[in-house]
Amino acid sequence: MATQASAHVAKKAINPAFNPRTVHFWAPILKWGLVIAGIGDFYRPVESLSVTQNLALLATGSIWTRWCLIIKPKNYPLAAVNFFLAGVGTVQMSRIAWYNWNLKKQQDAAARARNPTPTPA
Repeated sequence: MATQASAHVAKKAINPAFNPRTVHFWAPILKWGLVIAGIGDFYRPVESLSVTQNLALLATGSIWTRWCLIIKPKNYPLAAVNFFLAGVGTVQMSRIAWYNWNLKKQQDAAARARNPTPTPA
């Protein structure tokens, strides 16, 4: 009985759930490329950002962060990269929303300047 327990401990030490031979290792490593690409988009003009792309980053980052904390074994490295992916999507969606809000505000001001309402005398 003791030898079985020690064999199990030795097997877990030699072959942990998070090692370069498993998806638990490579999925977060490769997904950092999406985070880095999203951070690179911070310097792009807002007009050229895609709402659907950044909404997808936000949604998948949020959903998969939660999922990584539910599965067994818990995959904290993948949860961390997905958290940052959701953060990148949030920042970009905020930039897009702010730009669209300011654009509408400018268009309304220009329309009022072209067609001023008469003031009663």
